[in-house]
Amino acid sequence: MIFVAAMAALAVVSAVGTVVDSRVLTGSPIWAKPLKFAVSFVLYGTTIAWMLSLLPRRSRAAERAATVIVAMALIEMVVIVGQVLRGRTSHFNGNTALDGALFAAMGLAIMVLFFAHVAIGIVVLIRRIPDRVAARAVGWGLGLSLLGMLAAVPMALPMQDPGIEGISGAHSVGVADGGPGLPLLGWSTTGGDLRIGHFVGLHALQALPILAILLTRFLGTRLDEHTRARLVVVAGGAYGVLTVLLTWQALRGQPLLRPDALTLVAVAALVVATATATGLVLARRRRAELALAA
Repeated sequence: MIFVAAMAALAVVSAVGTVVDSRVLTGSPIWAKPLKFAVSFVLYGTTIAWMLSLLPRRSRAAERAATVIVAMALIEMVVIVGQVLRGRTSHFNGNTALDGALFAAMGLAIMVLFFAHVAIGIVVLIRRIPDRVAARAVGWGLGLSLLGMLAAVPMALPMQDPGIEGISGAHSVGVADGGPGLPLLGWSTTGGDLRIGHFVGLHALQALPILAILLTRFLGTRLDEHTRARLVVVAGGAYGVLTVLLTWQALRGQPLLRPDALTLVAVAALVVATATATGLVLARRRRAELALAA
C-alpha cells in the first residue's frame, strides 16, 4: 500500500504534466504513459493487497511475491518516468545502447512480475479463501489477469516490427503507432490495437471480485453461495473468451469500433453461450429448491 500511495502521487504529477508540458510523443502527451501506468498500478496494488487480506492466515510466500511485484513495478515506472524526462520513448526503443538496455530491463522486470503473480495465484488456490464466491472471483481474476499480461506478448514479436530503425515492436497492427486513437486511452481507431485485450484481461483482477461483491450484496438472500459461485465461474469463462476475442480482432488489424461480420458473429456466439450457461445455473438452482420443497 506504500507503493500504491507512491503511484497515486505519481498519477497526480503526471496529470499535471499532461497539462503544463507541451511535448508530444507518438501522438500523445508525453506524460500520458506514466499517468496510465500509475493509475493501473494503483488499481493493481490495491487489489492484490485486498486479495492477500482474504487468506485465512498469512502466507510468507505470498508476501514475498507481493514484495517482488512492488520491486519490479518500481523498475518499470523508474524507466518510464526517466525516459519521459529524457524526451524519449520507453517501449520498443533501441535507438541507442542506453534505450535498448532500459527496454530490456523493463521486459525482464515484467517477466519476474509475471511469475510472482503466478506464485500469489498458487497460494490462493492452496490456502482456500473461506468465502466460496470470493474464492472463485479471486482465482479467476488472478488467472485471467495473467492472460491479459500474455496478450501483450505479440507487441514485441518480429511480426510487429514496424520497419523503423531502432524500433522493435508496436501496439498497433496494420497502422503505425501514434495515429488517430480513442480519447484518453489512445487505442487506434484506424487499425488493430493489442493494448485492448491486454487492458481487458488485466482488469479481470477487479471486474470479477466486483461482480462477486454485487452478487452477494444484492442477491445474497435470493441465491445460495453455490449458485453465486457458479455464476462467477460463468462470468470468468466469458471474460476470458472476450479477452482472446479482442486480441484476435486486433491481430487482424481491425479497429475496436469497426468490427467485421466475423467478429460480430463471434461476439454474438459469446453472448448466447454466456446467457445459456447463466440460465442453466439458475435452472439448476430452481430444481434444487423444488426438490427440497417436495
